[in-house]
Amino acid sequence: MSTQRIIGIVLLVVGIVLVVIGINASDSVVDQVSETFTGRFTDKTTWYLVGGIGTAVAGLLLLALPWGRKRA
Repeated sequence: MSTQRIIGIVLLVVGIVLVVIGINASDSVVDQVSETFTGRFTDKTTWYLVGGIGTAVAGLLLLALPWGRKRA
């Protein structure tokens, strides 16, 4: 298994974990109150969700695209 695939798998797993943490944080009492009054989640929750999605997409790209492979 190449280093690229290993890094892709790690990024995908970390991204999924961050998204799950963000979803759980959005259900907290503090976030619900913040959303009620401001119409949006707290900055911390937003960064978990955005960072998790970005990291997961980067991991998927590393797994899907043939970076550095030589074609015969």
